[in-house]
Amino acid sequence: MAKLHPSSIVEPGATLGDGVEIGPFCHVGSDVVIGDNCRLISHVSIMGRTRIASHCTLYPFSSIGHIPQDLKYAGEPSELVIGERTVIREQVTINTGTLGGGMITSVGADCLLMVGVHVAHDCQIGDRVILANNVTLAGHVHVGEGAVIGGLSAVLQFVRIGKGAMIGGMSGVEQDVIPFGLVKGDRAALVGLNLIGLKRSSMPSQELGQLRSIYDSLFGPIGEPLSERAARLRELAEYGPAGKALIEFVLEPSQHGICRPD
Repeated sequence: MAKLHPSSIVEPGATLGDGVEIGPFCHVGSDVVIGDNCRLISHVSIMGRTRIASHCTLYPFSSIGHIPQDLKYAGEPSELVIGERTVIREQVTINTGTLGGGMITSVGADCLLMVGVHVAHDCQIGDRVILANNVTLAGHVHVGEGAVIGGLSAVLQFVRIGKGAMIGGMSGVEQDVIPFGLVKGDRAALVGLNLIGLKRSSMPSQELGQLRSIYDSLFGPIGEPLSERAARLRELAEYGPAGKALIEFVLEPSQHGICRPD
């Protein structure tokens, strides 16, 4: 059974799981589904077709599931989905999707969205992602599992951030970031692999060596186009999961190209 503070409003039609706690001055819309054992600390607004999985915590003044900041949005019944055990800190805003982006915004499980984060319409965020204070994701951004984006960074619309990538604080990310890549700068440039993150992940040394070799082959002295280098590497040898992920990421279609070293 849910526990509801008398100052909060839960509209008829909303679904609350067992053990949900809703603190003071919250507002939950009629199409919202909140999973078991979630907690809304206070002053939380959740609207739209929003589905929040179990054991999530939402802190004061977070605004979840309101309509997109997109002039093309025409009231279509788009959605927002948030995975289990995700923590949403103060003043976070997450918008629902749009017709032009698949109708859904999603945030994975075990994520941490720190103070002031904005996740725009149609973003797709994987599991175990950390978005530090005041990170701003424009529409249609994809963030792979385990990526970390440093505080005050902004990511351009349609950019892809690969799994395990690290974005330094105060970076402006205008191009796709390779899996396990490390980028930083006011106009972000690739500065290497996220070696600290890779070591913390207990990746086998052989696979780490493969990643380093692939990185050097892709971003070494200027020669053939990056896509041709990646295609050649894919044909040359069998790689572990991390190496395959890096090569395939480079070969996938890109709206803005791949972030490279200066």
